[in-house]
Amino acid sequence: MTAVPMATNVTAIRWLFKAGLVLVILLAVVEQSDAAGRSLTPSELFFYQGADREQILLEGAKKEGQLVFYNSHTWFKSVAQEFEKKYPFMKVSVWRADGADVMKRVLEESLAGRFLVDVVESTEANIGGLHKRQLLQEHHSPELRFFKDEVLGKGKRGVFYWADRETYISLGFNTNHVSIEEAPKRTQDLLDPKFKGKISFAGGATAARWVGAAIDTLGRDFIEKLSRQDVTVHKLSGAALANLVVTGEVPISPTIFDSNMFVAKNKGAPVEWRPMEPVVANVGYSSVVAKAPRPHAALLFIDYLHSKEGQQVVVKGGLSSPRDDVDSLVPQKFKKTYLEAKYPLDEYEKKLDEWEDLIQRLFIRKR
Repeated sequence: MTAVPMATNVTAIRWLFKAGLVLVILLAVVEQSDAAGRSLTPSELFFYQGADREQILLEGAKKEGQLVFYNSHTWFKSVAQEFEKKYPFMKVSVWRADGADVMKRVLEESLAGRFLVDVVESTEANIGGLHKRQLLQEHHSPELRFFKDEVLGKGKRGVFYWADRETYISLGFNTNHVSIEEAPKRTQDLLDPKFKGKISFAGGATAARWVGAAIDTLGRDFIEKLSRQDVTVHKLSGAALANLVVTGEVPISPTIFDSNMFVAKNKGAPVEWRPMEPVVANVGYSSVVAKAPRPHAALLFIDYLHSKEGQQVVVKGGLSSPRDDVDSLVPQKFKKTYLEAKYPLDEYEKKLDEWEDLIQRLFIRKR
């Protein structure tokens, strides 16, 4: 048998090594392009982290063409408009209501087997309620790394919901009716006889949360005394009540969001917002809805909303951002009360019911 020269063996080994390396590279390319070349199932899509994730979302969203977004803050209409500018092939249908109504609508549609909404946004009690009823879709996003664990509703593989904005509830007033000098400096000043008949509350959870925080801070006796000030309770959201402050129909209210006054004042309205303890922190969370009919568009919007660009749009509305690398326009130098953090979700829901019932008994039925 003729011996094979050593040099020939080495050459053969080198050739095999190169061929193997090329094969590995080809397999990697095929694997990477495979996701783009086939339709991912929803369960795969929600957790996909490949380098071509954005491209997959863009291609899918172009086919879907639209997004339905339920939320509980007026500024998100502007966020949706900026999203449409960035992705002109998308049309966002926005429906805004009080947080409890948002939760109710998602629940009722789900029970009826009508899956219309893709992304939902509201405060923790409402979002938490939807999560408890298994109506939120766990998902992953590359933007998650910019948010602290404290603002993430974590699951096993991603998040069920995560914070996108923070606002604060305290005193809003119309300066044509209550001057800056005479406006209350402390919450206890609301008991001054000169404010009798001038104070209003928003309806629903907004007023209930403020009353609950006031009881925790100042005691039940303070609320009893305040009820003798002829306070008017409007069946309106905090944002809608803020519009009445702008027009002067409501001179003063301790249940006003700072962001609403920020936007109105920038437009020239004669309004001011003043932080008086207890200042209730209002954290908004968003999520993809379970069985979202347009999953690519939903994930694309969730990514945008939590991106640096999206959060910078959020803070233009006077909101604060929970994202690590985005600063708020107005420094928030006051003590904040986080009611949701004080109670487990079930207990918090019971507390809200108790506070709303108290408002009924002391401020509404009494009139």
